[in-house]
Amino acid sequence: MFADRIQHFGTTVFSQISALSREVGAVNLGQGFPDFDGPAPVLQAAASAIGQARNQYAVTFGQPELRQAIADHSQRFYGQQVDIENEITVTSGATEAIFCAGLAFLNPGDEVIVFQPCYDSYIPAITFAGGVPVAVTLHAPHFRFDPDELRRAITPRTRAIFINTPHNPTGTVFTHDELLLIAKLCCQHNLLAISDEVYEHILFGQAKHVRLATLPGMAQRTLTISSGGKSFSVTGWKIGWAIGPEQLQVGLRRVHQFSVFSTATPLQHAIAHALRLPDSYFAELRSDYQARRDALAAMLRQAGFSPIVPEGSYFILTDIGGFGRGDAIAFNHWLISEIGVAAIPIAGFYQNSSQGANLLRFCFCKRWETIEEAGRRMERIQKIG
Repeated sequence: MFADRIQHFGTTVFSQISALSREVGAVNLGQGFPDFDGPAPVLQAAASAIGQARNQYAVTFGQPELRQAIADHSQRFYGQQVDIENEITVTSGATEAIFCAGLAFLNPGDEVIVFQPCYDSYIPAITFAGGVPVAVTLHAPHFRFDPDELRRAITPRTRAIFINTPHNPTGTVFTHDELLLIAKLCCQHNLLAISDEVYEHILFGQAKHVRLATLPGMAQRTLTISSGGKSFSVTGWKIGWAIGPEQLQVGLRRVHQFSVFSTATPLQHAIAHALRLPDSYFAELRSDYQARRDALAAMLRQAGFSPIVPEGSYFILTDIGGFGRGDAIAFNHWLISEIGVAAIPIAGFYQNSSQGANLLRFCFCKRWETIEEAGRRMERIQKIG
């Protein structure tokens, strides 16, 4: 009944865990969505746009107001100049942009490098287009890649490389030197870079986000993907965008127009407003999430975990091998049913699931009450033994 291309894809682990959490009343630290609302001025901007009758089809590649705000944001934070007519496409979330890129630029048999563990939409985006994912591992405990492994992964069939920084699920922020190496290899082998930067404003300590497209030789070969969901806590709005040169936008827009066509008009106007929030908003976002990160990490240590403290994003990984309750999938089911806290096993973020068999991902994009309740419940882990 099904097409061959979807035979190996089931329901995402996020949907499964969220459904199980609701069923048993667990505190859900699994799926990465805030349980609090976005900034009031941004919500008001959405309501105002609806009230002003901005409710019909948007320009297929994005409302001018939003494209201008994206360009201004790029200049403001990265010194990157962007042509709003030819170098930006607004999509229904970053995931749509990733899928459009796969269909627009990959031919059957093309190889695409991904850094694993990788966000679970990358592999389908590649394989739906007939591409072949080639994994380069981010090695625990610091989750960095081996430059020689990356070099060896490139073959004459390599067409593109997917980059995600700050990285989901590890929280790694690629350094300037790491990105410079990637840039040099892309230029040397004529590779397209698809750079997922949705956590660009969620950074901790001294970590700094470097936009790959701004490095030498990369402006004409990089598609920079981001969205408003993570930075403004409105993941349900699904307003994303792809920045890149005109020759890439032509292909991307051809796919976008025949899949989604256009993205929710009033929400585009609201995200345009969000991108113009003052610097203080972005500074507070960073400090607020760092406080949540530190609090959850402390709670996990108290419960007997050894959390790997992230440099960015809003996730913490921990190895559960020492608990003696099976792999991360089995442990997580026990954690949900017996402790009442849900996380996400990340084995499915690897091509070879055994590599991540003992790793669990907890998210801290939650209200303080939610994090504190999870901490109270996890105190039982040490008591049960």
